[in-house]
Amino acid sequence: MPKLTKVVVDGADPRAKQYTVWCSELKGFGVYVQPTGGRTYFVDYRTGDGARRRMTIGKHGVITTEQARKLAIETLGTIVLQKDDPLLERKTRRKALTVAELCDQYMKAAEKGLILGRRRNKPKKASTIEIDRGRISRHIKPLLGSKLVIDLTRADITKFIRDVSAGKTAFKDRSGKNGNRVHVAGGVGTAARTGGLLGGILTYAVDEGIITDNPARGVKLPADNVRDRRMTGEEYRRLGKTLVSEESQYETPQAITGAWLLALTGCRLGEIEALKWSEVDEAGGCFRLEDSKSGPSVRPIGRAAFEALSQIHVKGATYVLPGLRGGQGPYRGLSGAWVRLMKRAGIEGVTPHTMRHSYASVAGDMGFAESTIGAMLGHAGGTVTSKYVHRLDSVLVAAANKIAAEVERQMTGRTADVLEMPRRA
Repeated sequence: MPKLTKVVVDGADPRAKQYTVWCSELKGFGVYVQPTGGRTYFVDYRTGDGARRRMTIGKHGVITTEQARKLAIETLGTIVLQKDDPLLERKTRRKALTVAELCDQYMKAAEKGLILGRRRNKPKKASTIEIDRGRISRHIKPLLGSKLVIDLTRADITKFIRDVSAGKTAFKDRSGKNGNRVHVAGGVGTAARTGGLLGGILTYAVDEGIITDNPARGVKLPADNVRDRRMTGEEYRRLGKTLVSEESQYETPQAITGAWLLALTGCRLGEIEALKWSEVDEAGGCFRLEDSKSGPSVRPIGRAAFEALSQIHVKGATYVLPGLRGGQGPYRGLSGAWVRLMKRAGIEGVTPHTMRHSYASVAGDMGFAESTIGAMLGHAGGTVTSKYVHRLDSVLVAAANKIAAEVERQMTGRTADVLEMPRRA
């Protein structure tokens, strides 16, 4: 039994059946010689419980004899020092989930109602699942999708957040629904929210026994500074002029009315897009939202917002902002229209959520208490349910009227009582 060298391996003639040539110097190191002439290096060992294993290292010609010897030494050393079974580990890794596969498994569980939301300990809403799906496909999969979940480290998560913050996943195309333009910018806010989602997915992996520890735990997420932004009086005025300008008449009625509602109500973008006429209670001075982020709630609404609604009521429509194709679905173009309107108004850094924050800021400037503002915004701790609707008449509706009137005054220079918004054909 000679020491395995290139000369020995090359000189091993094929036979009718596969046979083995062992190395005389390194116990457990050998090479298979196949009838076809192929030669494959392997290492033979016993596990801690005495079971015998044989693991291939590589093909002769792809790796050299000396490279195979070094790999064999490393493998045998691992067995002796760490008591590991490298063959079992290899088989485990072959069956291990990639991050992309884990995300797909997580989304299937979410769609079945098995993933609970953070705020109400209830299954995630369809709208939240759709947002999660977008963050997975646009950020998580491109950067981490091919990695094995068992290989993820805290450094990987930190780098992922840094890359999203730097805009490495940014792109523009028309991959949205019905060919709508999609603009993925990345940034600090996106990194914070997507990092939070990734941490939740990895917590799910721990719960399912896929991994033992969550590598995202303890990773610091960047501060999302979006909420620090608010509209100034000058910006409100520029937005108001833009919404009634001739150039903006090329926007759809849904876009213009939706923009007014974002400014005058403090509602979320999704709440405005999904608003139904059955949820509009003008006599009660409120929106009776059936499924807001914080659950069913009654949202106090000022008269100025109802005036905006009067410009768009389409006979027979289910949604306040109906879809453009004549169906019964809601309008989904408000986000894109908002970007165009902001550009036209020359206003930077203002998202629909900024309008919500600005509405609350105006309320704070007017001296309203945080509890009152929270109820008007539909915060989980201050949400008003239909059980308390009788209180709206004297307290919250009056507050909503004053705030909406002040926002409208800043947008138009006139009070709500004298404002007559331009009607659209």
